[in-house]
Amino acid sequence: MFERFTQSAREVVTSAIEHSGRVGAGRVEPEHMLLALMDRKGTRAASALASLGISGEGRGAVETALEAARRRGGLSESDTEALAGLGIDLTRIVERVEAAHGVGALDGERRRARGGGRSRPFSREAKDVLARTLLITKGQGDRHIGDEHILLALVAGPGVVSDVLAKRGATYGAVHRALYGADGTRG
Repeated sequence: MFERFTQSAREVVTSAIEHSGRVGAGRVEPEHMLLALMDRKGTRAASALASLGISGEGRGAVETALEAARRRGGLSESDTEALAGLGIDLTRIVERVEAAHGVGALDGERRRARGGGRSRPFSREAKDVLARTLLITKGQGDRHIGDEHILLALVAGPGVVSDVLAKRGATYGAVHRALYGADGTRG
């Protein structure tokens, strides 16, 4: 599959591995892929993110939301709202756990990977993103996998990244329109 990746898509994967290493994560997660996409300049995905307000100043809000989800043990804002509907105050639980065990105590994947190398495994969720990327590429009738396909795969699946982006208006439909126009052709 990786032989079909464009140079830009390969750089996103490489950068995701680097993001994972910088924060000491044991695995590459979808959030690292999003951060790598947000680093890009002059690509289709970068243009789509900019048109939706997710780059530049909007990046800080996304990073803050991702950090908040990590502190909640990977639960999204939607998960938190659903629990609140059941009378469970997740914010209070996190505060109590962190008071007893330190900030980030619920972030089970924060252990440092051995060595600083580039051989971090991809989590199941990150592998699912890559699998969706291939399906989306085929669905669009494209021969090569670009960074735009990775972005679409991130917003198409379940999880914290798609939740964070959707809360900021970057749903699958909005990203698809930003990339391909209202009629579905390349924008």
